[in-house]
Amino acid sequence: MTQGFGFPFGCVAAVAAVIAADLAGATAHPWYALVTLAAVVLTFAHRGSPASATGVAVVAWALHTGFVLNRFGELRFDHASGLAAVVLATALLTGTLAHTVSTRRTREPTLQVREPTLQVRKPTLRVRRPTVRVREFAGRVLRAP
Repeated sequence: MTQGFGFPFGCVAAVAAVIAADLAGATAHPWYALVTLAAVVLTFAHRGSPASATGVAVVAWALHTGFVLNRFGELRFDHASGLAAVVLATALLTGTLAHTVSTRRTREPTLQVREPTLQVRKPTLRVRRPTVRVREFAGRVLRAP
């Protein structure tokens, strides 16, 4: 994912996840929204930078606490919002560790020694030595009168 667009795309995905979970009945069952938001945070932590994933996790927590648990956008710090913070932080940590492991595997140097591929060719143009006739002709032509 492009480094500059991880946070905005994550916020849009989190809002879409909350809307989809709300349509599925997340007000009666808050776990619907929490599971979809954890999947969004996990995905963006694995694919993006750790800073943008942390921002997405904070926005996801605010969306869950403000619009799923408390319907009027009010942030409350109670047991349900604390549980949501723990779930989203776990998803963030898991995705970040998976990102670290996957980038470390791709960056491991290979210890294969390669032979040089540059091939030096011998010149193919043969130069003939001038014969006696050419020297005599050149001597006559270049002679000044």
